Amino acid sequence: MDGSAVNGRHIPVALSTASVYPLTVHDGFAVASDLGYDGMEILVTHNATSQNAAALTQLSERYHQPILAIHAPTLLLTQQVWGSAWTKIERSAQMAVDVGADVVVVHPPFRWQNGYAETFAQGVRDIAETFGVKIAVENMYPWRVRGREALAYLPHWDPVRQDYEDVTWDFSHAATADVSSLEAAKALGSRLRHVHLTDGTGSGRDDHLIPGHGDQECAEVLDLISRNGFDGVVVAEISTRKAKGAGEREEWLAETLQFARKHLGQDT
Repeated sequence: MDGSAVNGRHIPVALSTASVYPLTVHDGFAVASDLGYDGMEILVTHNATSQNAAALTQLSERYHQPILAIHAPTLLLTQQVWGSAWTKIERSAQMAVDVGADVVVVHPPFRWQNGYAETFAQGVRDIAETFGVKIAVENMYPWRVRGREALAYLPHWDPVRQDYEDVTWDFSHAATADVSSLEAAKALGSRLRHVHLTDGTGSGRDDHLIPGHGDQECAEVLDLISRNGFDGVVVAEISTRKAKGAGEREEWLAETLQFARKHLGQDT
């Protein structure tokens, strides 16, 4: 049975601009259009286009790819983008409104962001309400130093245990943390707002593999959300940095899209 028919909704499968790195945001839109994705997630980085709502809207209209999510610049490598921690989230929420997206993806605070971390859960709820968007906190993973787990995120890298209304689930991060994505998806229930489709092997590296190339329960989770009323977006977020040219990159992203369509019950 077609899973999307069960909940009466076609679950969009979008492409993250992170999946074409180190190519440009423009390249991401072009690839998504060529392969038949349903839309885009924009990772805000040092790249000027990723920070410009008007430029993003032009690309969206040109390639007929709606922008479905904004990923705030809360990564370690984007700490210099858009100022303070709260400013990053507020500006991302405003950008989401400006481009017509309804989800903002954020990472939990780093351990050195003590004041920010103390009010994080309430703060993201307040910003979400102010801007009328969903702010979905992403699962991360413990940092391991010489075999020991180091406290990297506050209040924790695992959003399942936290008081967040909306959560983004990333399969590669789950593999690095050595947790079950299927059990997490069941535990999150309706709090699961957004999915980063990728894979990992538990090697300790955040691999962002093509789904089905690791040991996470990607297929099982997609089957679950196709049947349980999930009203979010599935976003391809694989690493293509080692692809041998545009042809191989597109093959990997096409395989990821095909995997999503198949296990969401959309390939018939």
